[in-house]
Amino acid sequence: MDGSECEWGRVARWNPPGELVLLWQLGADWTFDPAPRTEVEVDFTPDGAGGTLLELRHRHLERYGEQAETLRGIFDSPGGWTGILTNFVDRARQVAA
Repeated sequence: MDGSECEWGRVARWNPPGELVLLWQLGADWTFDPAPRTEVEVDFTPDGAGGTLLELRHRHLERYGEQAETLRGIFDSPGGWTGILTNFVDRARQVAA
């Protein structure tokens, strides 16, 4: 990481400890664009065994028009949300150990 920063959205709703909704404001070219306004919703729920279930939904991808399916594939790929959440879980396990 080179320390650079990029505006990519804002917090739409934060209801601790269980809900976070972010407005994702990156265009299909990965630059800031307030127009698409897709939403990333993250819910945290106790799993009953002392852990937490994290659910992530990236909604309204249809707002990307013709590029929606391409972006859905990127977000669903190992380099997208799947990879980010895998890294998150790995780090949480390291901290808990």
